[in-house]
Amino acid sequence: MTDIFESMRRVLVPIHREGYPFIAIALVASLALGHWVWEPLGWLGAVVTLWMCYFFRDPTRVTPMRDGLVVSPADGRVSMITTTVPPAETGLPAEPMTRISVFMNVFDCHVNRSPVSGRVVEQVYTPGLFINAELDKASEDNERNALLLETASGVRIGVVQIAGLVARRIVSFVREGDTLAAGQRFGLIRFGSRLDVYLPLSAQVLVGLDQVAVAGETVLADLKASEPPRQFKAE
Repeated sequence: MTDIFESMRRVLVPIHREGYPFIAIALVASLALGHWVWEPLGWLGAVVTLWMCYFFRDPTRVTPMRDGLVVSPADGRVSMITTTVPPAETGLPAEPMTRISVFMNVFDCHVNRSPVSGRVVEQVYTPGLFINAELDKASEDNERNALLLETASGVRIGVVQIAGLVARRIVSFVREGDTLAAGQRFGLIRFGSRLDVYLPLSAQVLVGLDQVAVAGETVLADLKASEPPRQFKAE
């Protein structure tokens, strides 16, 4: 079975190992339903199996590495850019910061990547609800996992994985004390969710609302920018 998954990973699309159990269950269920219950159910199961492969895809990304750049931690849509006090579990001071939120729907790649190079100072998991992750109150009410990252220059930013209406499992690949490179995989959320990034107010935001972001590649902000703010136009 492992050989089959590795062949799929190399030939079709990279698949994260977290998805193997779900793909295996869907595949076995499809075969059983098609053979023992009703053949059309087997074909429906095959579609679900293919969707599982698509959902757990883990493509290679090319990350810009200049010091000060903050890249998107998730694939998805920039749903909020606001100024707010970060949640206490982030370990950040209780003072206003810039928050950029990226919403992932069930068709986005759900592997999360570090927005900056730095050390994991703290990691705090908070149980909670599963309301729509696009709502602002999801930042405080939903199940979430917060990471406090510190860059080599001493800047601290917060990254919060937030479970959504469908998501029921937040997976973290890192521990406190680990050192991450910008764009390095640090976690995954299953089936629709949101990522919040908390930045100093001095950071220059380089994305606009509703812009599509690519994890590890799209630059959200610059901690060392000197250029004027960007303007955006939706068409």
